[in-house]
Amino acid sequence: MDRPWPQDDPAPPAVPHPDETDPAVLGALLARHGWRRRGGTPGRYARWTPPGRTTGATSLLVPESRDFPDSGDLLGEALMALSRSAAPSAREVLTGLAVPSDEIRWRREVPESPGGTSAWTAQERLRAAARDTLLAAALAARGRAGYYGARHRRAAEASLERVLTGPPGAESGGRELTVFVPVEEDGRATAVTLLRALYALRDAADYHRTTGGMEVYDAAVAAGACRELTEAVVALVQGTEGARVALEWSPAAGPPPGFAARPDPVEFSPGDLPGLREAGARYVRDEPSVPVCLTGAVVRLRRTGPGGPGTVRLRVLSGADVSQVRITLDEEDYRIAGHAHLVGLPIRVRGRLESRGGFRRLSGATGVTPVQVDEAERDRLVKSLQANLDFFEEACGGGP
Repeated sequence: MDRPWPQDDPAPPAVPHPDETDPAVLGALLARHGWRRRGGTPGRYARWTPPGRTTGATSLLVPESRDFPDSGDLLGEALMALSRSAAPSAREVLTGLAVPSDEIRWRREVPESPGGTSAWTAQERLRAAARDTLLAAALAARGRAGYYGARHRRAAEASLERVLTGPPGAESGGRELTVFVPVEEDGRATAVTLLRALYALRDAADYHRTTGGMEVYDAAVAAGACRELTEAVVALVQGTEGARVALEWSPAAGPPPGFAARPDPVEFSPGDLPGLREAGARYVRDEPSVPVCLTGAVVRLRRTGPGGPGTVRLRVLSGADVSQVRITLDEEDYRIAGHAHLVGLPIRVRGRLESRGGFRRLSGATGVTPVQVDEAERDRLVKSLQANLDFFEEACGGGP
């Protein structure tokens, strides 16, 4: 099951301490989010006002460096004013300060509906497509493939738990969403992979629309394109007049080597959908099965009678980047798997993870053998059996 996207209404970001705030980073974030610089003393401080017409808006006096005695006090006052500001962008600025993050902004051009009744639906579709786009990038950051299925999914989904969402912004009508991907750990790798992959998909879509050829889509896999990404982009664009993804690097971390300081946004239109769908199907069809030697704990056994072959489900402990696999075993190997489970031991088995079905099935299974584990793990496996007593009868071949 997919992990949930960050909360719809996350808690307000903490106000950073002035001593931990770089005035240059604060100024860059204010400019990025539409705040306007109005006067000030050059080289000493600048006065910033929020974008739009915000009733009772308070301007910020931000020092340009820490070279002056009152810089700390001015920073503290500016940060406190930001935390109390009614401008939606103030929250985004504080988030960027609190957690150095690359900002990714999705926008769907959805036609207006009478009374604006579609804003909620549009926002939900946008959030789902944005999450799937990031998940595809997180998968590709762990190794290139045209189709991942269940592979790497646990680690990729866990990495998204650190992603922060900006305020939805009622004025966007559900058309726009901003997320903050922390640059620490693997966040920057995900952002870089996403940008490369989207550029590659854009080039491939242009080539396909011009020539009808698919070879550029094939080459795009090396940049991070995959079935999961094409599906996410299709969901992003479908039902719109076009969609756009823009990325801005964390001012604190700066751009990664080899990338522009302000990357060009990537846009897709409904005319790109046929090629994207064809590429996604092609990625699945061309992805090969994977030879593995994995170790797993038996969590289910099933066969139609007291003898003959049966199906085993394993919780993978090592040897493959999937959480569970299903295996069809002959009578002898099925018996070994059942006995191993009854005494609290995992098994080791060789075979090929089939791309069909998302790498959740192992074919050609051979060499089924019990594996010794430490006492703590063995006790845990035995307790899992005791918690499901009807499994005992099934494992012995007495169940359906």
